[in-house]
Amino acid sequence: MQKAQKQTLNLDINLQEKQSAEKTQRDLALLEAALYVAGRPLDLNELCSVLKTRSKNKARNLAKVLIQEYASRNTALEILELKDERYVLQLKAEFTSHVKKLVTRPLLSTGPLKTLSYIAYRQPISQKRVVEVRGHHVYSHIKLLKEMGLVAAERSGRSNILRTTEYFADYFGLSHDVATMKKELKKVFEREMENEEKTVESKE
Repeated sequence: MQKAQKQTLNLDINLQEKQSAEKTQRDLALLEAALYVAGRPLDLNELCSVLKTRSKNKARNLAKVLIQEYASRNTALEILELKDERYVLQLKAEFTSHVKKLVTRPLLSTGPLKTLSYIAYRQPISQKRVVEVRGHHVYSHIKLLKEMGLVAAERSGRSNILRTTEYFADYFGLSHDVATMKKELKKVFEREMENEEKTVESKE
């Protein structure tokens, strides 16, 4: 009798362990899917929402497991933990230059990209000032940039103060420190000007 009870107990334990392992694998797959579809860093609240749990510890631990899994796969993709416990699935830097030419659709067209560059380099800056410098057509640019999560607006009196977001910094690989970011942007602008000058000279 005791032997039969022990066997039943062992079967129950094995079943529970199997179900637990399957649940963990499904949760890991859900996190992977969320990071892939988002195409941007996700914080713990967003991961908890996907997992349908209130436990940030659970989301954090699963994210760390997924990071290790990707590290052990030795593929072109990686999952990184960013500042403020945000996680992103991205292409490893060493592969970017090899596949960049295959990207047929840019994140932004020229107009909104110029407006974004101006805001990033001059931030914090009032929306009114951006419109004065860039023209009234930038209202649609600013609306788009806010919808994409690249720019945030904060009310100050009768004006909106514009700043870039953490997502902007992460997406373009820039520092979260504004002063450092501006130095990085200056170097990018200088390189772009040099490339444009070389292009013009080669056409002449």
